[in-house]
Amino acid sequence: MQPADRPVLIAVDGRSGAGKTTLALELAALLRRHRSVGVFHLEDIYPGWNGLEDGRRRYWETVLEPLSRGLSARWTAWNWTADTDGERRVTEPAEVVILEGVGAADAAARQLLDAVIWIEADAGQRRTRAIARDGAGYEPYWDTWAGQEQKWLAADDVAGAADIVVQDSPDLLSPSAVLRALLDLPQLEPLLALERSHLPGPELQVERLGSCPDSAALFRALYGASSHAVWLDSSNAAAGRPVDRNAVSIMADGGGPLGALAEHRAGTTTITRGRVSVRIRGPFFRWLDSVWGGAAVQLPDDVPEGFALGWIGCLGYELKRETGGSDVAAPTPDAALIFAGRGIVLDHQRQLTYLLTLTHAAGLDEAASAEAARWREQARRAIGALSAGAPDGGEQDAGAPSDGGEQEGRAPSAAAPAFTLRDSRASYLDKVRRAQAEITEGNSYEICLTTQLAADASPGLDDLGTYLALRRRNPAPFATYLRFGDLTVASTSPERFMSIRADGWLRAEPIKGTRRRLEDPAEDAAAKAELAASPKDRAENIMIVDLLRNDLSHYAVPGTLRVSRLCAIESYATVHQMVSTIDAQLRPDASRAEAVAAAFPAGSMTGAPKISTMEILDQLESGPRGIYSGAAGYFSLSGASDLSVVIRTLVRHGSRLSLGVGGAITADSDPAAEWDEVRAKAFGVLSTLGAAFPD
Repeated sequence: MQPADRPVLIAVDGRSGAGKTTLALELAALLRRHRSVGVFHLEDIYPGWNGLEDGRRRYWETVLEPLSRGLSARWTAWNWTADTDGERRVTEPAEVVILEGVGAADAAARQLLDAVIWIEADAGQRRTRAIARDGAGYEPYWDTWAGQEQKWLAADDVAGAADIVVQDSPDLLSPSAVLRALLDLPQLEPLLALERSHLPGPELQVERLGSCPDSAALFRALYGASSHAVWLDSSNAAAGRPVDRNAVSIMADGGGPLGALAEHRAGTTTITRGRVSVRIRGPFFRWLDSVWGGAAVQLPDDVPEGFALGWIGCLGYELKRETGGSDVAAPTPDAALIFAGRGIVLDHQRQLTYLLTLTHAAGLDEAASAEAARWREQARRAIGALSAGAPDGGEQDAGAPSDGGEQEGRAPSAAAPAFTLRDSRASYLDKVRRAQAEITEGNSYEICLTTQLAADASPGLDDLGTYLALRRRNPAPFATYLRFGDLTVASTSPERFMSIRADGWLRAEPIKGTRRRLEDPAEDAAAKAELAASPKDRAENIMIVDLLRNDLSHYAVPGTLRVSRLCAIESYATVHQMVSTIDAQLRPDASRAEAVAAAFPAGSMTGAPKISTMEILDQLESGPRGIYSGAAGYFSLSGASDLSVVIRTLVRHGSRLSLGVGGAITADSDPAAEWDEVRAKAFGVLSTLGAAFPD
């Protein structure tokens, strides 16, 4: 912990010519609005053109070490003209001291620093800027100095250890964006509390339009070119089917002046706003609580579902490391979210559209307000054209391939990917028997065993077109299309993991028990009745209900927990499902993020009891699940959240496709029937891609 009488020490590092001095001085000017700030330049202490290593040692011994103890730093400046030691100088311990220069954040220095900023810039631009700044006298020594930088950085990954990374040239740097990133750092929260208190709060603007255009065409029109975009798609309601558990679709991207991207991997959350990225080291759910801890905006009563913009995306199954599970690494992010400063809500039941934008309160950010106005106008034009029946505005035509395949439930033309199985039939059946042995020994009651199919993505595969074909084949209340750069998630999930209303009511709706729909009405009705009466499926469902009752009870007001539906049957285009509903009122003093964590991952994807069963699954399953079995949805600035279980989902990561499938194993499971269930659950996605189940 930092002593109260020592300064906040912030290093600005990077190779020569990256713009460290410019950023340090401008950042100091911003911080001086509320406190005293000192700046130390390492170029004043380097002992000559070959002195990077010795200069770094002089820096942390004579400057950084005393400042870290709240003492004056007395050091010897270098006389560059005489090429020898020069005058003695003193750097006083102001409230904040910014230390800038090559090596300001080397490994020895980082032990004493509160925050590290690294500037990454193009080598050619750096050389031009450095020589222009320091004169032609620097030019003969550029290669000498660059060689010393290279040698040092080959053994010391300062960029990887930095708290904040700034990309590109200094003329594009935004010191206010860097200050905003500093305020995100937990270790600086108490030290820069005054600056945090002066951040303008967000203000939500809502515009209601009296039409609800085709959602697929609208997403293409507004977000088709976005590198990071989300679509929480109530495709069941959008297709005109009776509204059951979700009548609202949400779409947004990470653009605009308030947009951001958050990605969590192995204990670090990286938040990127424009050219500035900040790394928050620590548990994901702790970070989530800090950005979604309470209601930040007032929501008009008219906006459905309590959605008021905020963080939207997905949480991977491997976040279980924070909720009682073991630490398993996955190639995909443990969480990927955008911060949506603008977005659209489609109310399919009332046939209304809402345009939502965030600006800073009291008009303090005129640029953000102007950008929000431009975006609303663009959205109005797109919605107006589609509502008026523009040629590309119909559901039937939106994104349709020229051969009509998408209307038939097939993805746009591309070579069918050749999937391989993580587990052979024999291997999976053996794992089913091993799971049953664990149940017999009393280590679990129910084990949700999964496997994975994987393939190289076919050249020309259209991710959005594939998702549109999936949603047309299997409309679902919690379908999702997420695009995060080289990560794409296309889900037709019917299962809600957990929702939290703005007023604090919790709801979980686990699904256990599935039957495929049959063409013959009498046979279909018989399959539905058989599911409703199945002792095995009811037992599976009730075990997960008990698990979720326990999960929700940790943060519920005593006496409010209830099961409002038990083993009800819901019918969709391709399946009948057995669904239960558990409700509870969140305690007023409880953390919403912790309430989500207490139930994560979904019990319907682990089994019961959860922690011991996750340990068994780690032993049985041959690799990480990744996004599959996690959750997708939003964490709104109103305090509301709605998350689905990521099932029936195709994930594309780079050139790799993956499809997770599995089922719940109980003591009386038939291993061969469990394998047949794996094949059946894979059929919808594989047939949409024109792919076959691997032998």
